[in-house]
Amino acid sequence: MSASTVMEFAVKMTCEGCAKSVRSALEGVDGIKSVKINLENEQVIVEGTLPSNSVKDLIEATGKPAVLQGYGSSTVAKPKQTAAAVAMMEAGNTNVKGVVRFVQTDNDTCVVDGTMDGLPPGRHGLFIHECGDLSNGCNSCGDVFGKMGPLTKKVAGAMGDIVVHPDGRSEFHMINKNVKVWDVIGRSMVIHEEDTDARIQNKLENRLVCGIIARSAGLFENSKKICSCDGITLWDERNVPVAGDGRKSKM
Repeated sequence: MSASTVMEFAVKMTCEGCAKSVRSALEGVDGIKSVKINLENEQVIVEGTLPSNSVKDLIEATGKPAVLQGYGSSTVAKPKQTAAAVAMMEAGNTNVKGVVRFVQTDNDTCVVDGTMDGLPPGRHGLFIHECGDLSNGCNSCGDVFGKMGPLTKKVAGAMGDIVVHPDGRSEFHMINKNVKVWDVIGRSMVIHEEDTDARIQNKLENRLVCGIIARSAGLFENSKKICSCDGITLWDERNVPVAGDGRKSKM
């Protein structure tokens, strides 16, 4: 099952040749439905079912820096309610960092898209928890959202498993029919270590990393090119370290 999302990238393009190379890198790729490029605004709009980081990697393979600025849907689920959210996964483990994004593509479908670095290789569980409280790291996030019994049964906050490769990276694009973006803002996202018994019992020690789910910019809502707080340009900001091993940002 798949659901298309629309991704808005700022891409450092200076000429028609730049735009042509970006278009050639994206068009015809399995999982990409359409590509729109606005050279004047250095903007690339991609609709498809690939993880946002995979699309970003395709763009940057042309040598052009890219930053995801907006994430949304080609259809509006509920215009008066927030349809996009993000969790910066930075709490609980200084060696693990990443980002998980949410977009409501229609009234019944939430797409969960993310990239993580620094996790132990293998399969781990992605869960929404009730509380957006990181005062005690991941231990203060409360129980799993929507839990009515053991996690062997389907609960709203159980997003599914992610697969971490030997280099510690995981990229994922999931479809969820049990949560809506506007119901999870202010809660937390937690990645649980692969351990069936620990996950069923919701043990605190198996929580690897977590972050608060916050409203994020939807499509065309973020036009920032220079950060007002530190003067760093959009293109320089993308190069800050992500995980504790010093890897550069690929988010």
